[in-house]
Amino acid sequence: MRTNHWLPSSWFGHKDADTSLMSLRDQIDRLFDDFGEGLTLRDRRFAMKSDISETETDLTVTAELPGMTEADVTVSVSGNRLTIEGEKKTETSSRDDKENADDKDARAFHRIERYSGSFRRVMSLPFEVDPDAVSARMKDGVLTVTLPKPPEVQAEARKIVVERAT
Repeated sequence: MRTNHWLPSSWFGHKDADTSLMSLRDQIDRLFDDFGEGLTLRDRRFAMKSDISETETDLTVTAELPGMTEADVTVSVSGNRLTIEGEKKTETSSRDDKENADDKDARAFHRIERYSGSFRRVMSLPFEVDPDAVSARMKDGVLTVTLPKPPEVQAEARKIVVERAT
């Protein structure tokens, strides 16, 4: 009699392992592999993570793009769409192993976890954007895009006073 009846049978190496549980896990793993930005070691795609904040007068998109400069990034606006795209290049160097056999700086990589590749992110905004009013700045791998709201959108926003119920 097994005392750990609450554990999946597959943990004990039984031939009648709970295949439905493993099937569910495989489906969930595939879902997460396909979802979002695809940050799996199999894909090796570079993903842009961003924050969006809003004031009465503008929207601000802040994106983390580590290791990138303003030359690596393109920002464009069309109608109510903001597009941020770019490419993070892999740093590579070519060395002749025989020539550098005694070189202490020669490296053999056993694992690479830093991602590289191209990305493209399109964001739909709740208003049409004036491309001439948009500003984008890059500092220390952080891109900040400021999108001023049109006057008619600013006028629509009205603060409502919340009163205490009696």
